[in-house]
Amino acid sequence: METSEKLKAYFSEEHAFKKEIQELRKILLSTNLKETFKWSTPTYTIDDKNVLSIGRFKNHYGIWFFNGVFLSDPNKVLRNAQEGKTKAMRQWKFSSTDIINPEVVLAYCKEAIANEKKGLKLIPTKKEPTALVIPELLTKALKSNTKTHKSFISLPPYKQKEYAEYISLAKQEKTKISRLEKIIPLIEKGIGLNDKYRNC
Repeated sequence: METSEKLKAYFSEEHAFKKEIQELRKILLSTNLKETFKWSTPTYTIDDKNVLSIGRFKNHYGIWFFNGVFLSDPNKVLRNAQEGKTKAMRQWKFSSTDIINPEVVLAYCKEAIANEKKGLKLIPTKKEPTALVIPELLTKALKSNTKTHKSFISLPPYKQKEYAEYISLAKQEKTKISRLEKIIPLIEKGIGLNDKYRNC
């Protein structure tokens, strides 16, 4: 199905908020945004960059601003799209009792377009590497076998961590021991726990 057909189907389908999302669409099409269809929803772009999208659900509908974190939000209507996961995206939710103010919606859209043209982007924060914690059972095994110890410390940190977590994540002691017996030969050969998957 072509993009135009998908858009037509989306906006013509009977829905509790059919009239409202058509009104939002009319506002968005008054800008220089390009209308397309991504992730099963109408999406609006500028210079092939996602600016916002329209969404509809059972009890609400709204606009999702991909880089909404940069919007000034004078009316305090924006919310984090998914608290704890979403960094830049912000949503403006409407319910059946809300009245769409075209001038206000247009102002938010124009600011979002201007921000996209400026190239405003969140800079990803670099995660601090977590310290390697070697479980007691593995520590004892390394101390009692020089060959295993030398092989282990020659492994890259991420492979050491995989082995440490493999042991520590086992809930029962017998499982920990069984896993330890399995990994000792691998460590001595300088093989990482998940190397066979990496080489696929």
